[in-house]
Amino acid sequence: MQPESGINGTGITEFILLGLVETPGLWPVVFILFLFAYMVTVGSNLSILAAILVESKLHTPMYFFLGNLSVLDVGCITVTVPSMLGRLLSHKCTIPYEACLTQLFFFHLLVGVDCFLLTAMAYDRFLAICQPLTYNTRMSQTVQRMLVAVSWACAFTNALTHTVAVSTLNFCGPSVINHFYCDLPQLFQLSCSSTQLNELLLFAVGFIMAGTPLALVVTSYAHVAAAVLRIRSVEGRKKAFSTCGSHLTVVAIFYGSGIFNYMRLGSAKLSDKDKAFGIFNTVINPMLNPIIYSLRNPDVQGALWRVLRGRWSLA
Repeated sequence: MQPESGINGTGITEFILLGLVETPGLWPVVFILFLFAYMVTVGSNLSILAAILVESKLHTPMYFFLGNLSVLDVGCITVTVPSMLGRLLSHKCTIPYEACLTQLFFFHLLVGVDCFLLTAMAYDRFLAICQPLTYNTRMSQTVQRMLVAVSWACAFTNALTHTVAVSTLNFCGPSVINHFYCDLPQLFQLSCSSTQLNELLLFAVGFIMAGTPLALVVTSYAHVAAAVLRIRSVEGRKKAFSTCGSHLTVVAIFYGSGIFNYMRLGSAKLSDKDKAFGIFNTVINPMLNPIIYSLRNPDVQGALWRVLRGRWSLA
């Protein structure tokens, strides 16, 4: 039977998400694991955000950006995991066409802001270590807010561009997505119209959205490393590197998983490896970020302890 004309120029009004595993017997295990991961991620990120808000010692540019990063982590995992858990509970694997594009938009919006925010944090460390005398002026509250606002504006433009570009594609079957959320590589594979322009757009905009920020991060930390190596005191070097170690770890995980997720865009068949990289992007990264920052930072640990102790005393 020929597909009837639908909202996207075809008869496809919904997609089938196969999820992480196709064996129904494993669905309860997947549900428990991802529900636990979601609760840990949301709880830990909101705890860090609360600690930054209530602890005056943490009212600095670095922690302002870290608080924004915590909000993004909660948003990023919320875009994908709750809907997946709902499908596991209802045993309904379909997602409407409009919901798929909405998920795609918000995923790329939040990941894009994350990308620029990590760059702003690298710039903050560069100013703090390499140009401490002008740090307070060049990283004022106005500058901080402008950096965050520009990050959201650029990420919004990127996400809207890709969403509109995908909406012009025709989908005439099959409608099965071998993943647990909607993303560009999977939708490109299902399109029955040419995706060449979409792929060129992804690489071109990706160079601006990811390549340029990554180059700025590397440049910032090259200057930071040179400045730290000039410090004669071993203790001073250790302290300077410790303030950057957490951020570099997060940057490596974020960009590493992101690059591998999209470098296979031209492959003939997307495999279960893409699900693994998807888990890194949407679950593991947001869950690891608060752990990395809190475990390596005594100020955050102390503030978290005071927040938790305050909750227990109120209870």
